[in-house]
Amino acid sequence: MFHHVHPYPPFIPENATKLIVGTLPPPRFTVGNFKEGDVDFCYGSRDGQLWPILNEIFQLDLVFETSEAAIVQRKEFLKQRRIGICDMVASAKREKIDASDLGMQDAQLRDLIQVLSENPTIHTLLFTGGNSKNGPEYFFRKLLKRYHLKLEVVSNEVPRIHEFLHPVTSKKITTVSLIAPSGAANRAVGSLKTYKDLKKKNPEMTTVDFRVLQYRNFF
Repeated sequence: MFHHVHPYPPFIPENATKLIVGTLPPPRFTVGNFKEGDVDFCYGSRDGQLWPILNEIFQLDLVFETSEAAIVQRKEFLKQRRIGICDMVASAKREKIDASDLGMQDAQLRDLIQVLSENPTIHTLLFTGGNSKNGPEYFFRKLLKRYHLKLEVVSNEVPRIHEFLHPVTSKKITTVSLIAPSGAANRAVGSLKTYKDLKKKNPEMTTVDFRVLQYRNFF
């Protein structure tokens, strides 16, 4: 059984207003076995799409390599935009060593309610995935149950938007369940009516292009 430990602590700039929330990076990041094109930072997998999407939205001219310069670029962007990253899962166990969310067992969750207490300027959680089993929203709902809280629907359109009141600060926190920035979610994108309609108008549109349109509204 592989013990899949999150290799990065939360990265939350001072006065952050938004928090990117995922699950775990691929297992190779836990053991430091990087591939060419990986960045040794949150969402740094060369197969992931979050940083390419943000690179396109903000024209960041990011480098995609295992270097300190690549890490610094990403941290500087997050500081400038007042965006933090704190994934839901601190660790999990896996029988099969892969990056699938469904393969996680005995997931140990980070306490995002406590994180929000310590960072009172945060008002929005950006989930990199929805409420499917072992996704970030799914785990967050489990965490809320410990506090006898639940998400209230604001919009059921994709990306789904919810809100809740923080149990200590009574501050309203908004959550946005973005389409996951992974190749595994491409099939889900392709099935969306909005994507199909846009694809008819512009046959060159890709599933990454669609995410760029969606993410731009929330970053």
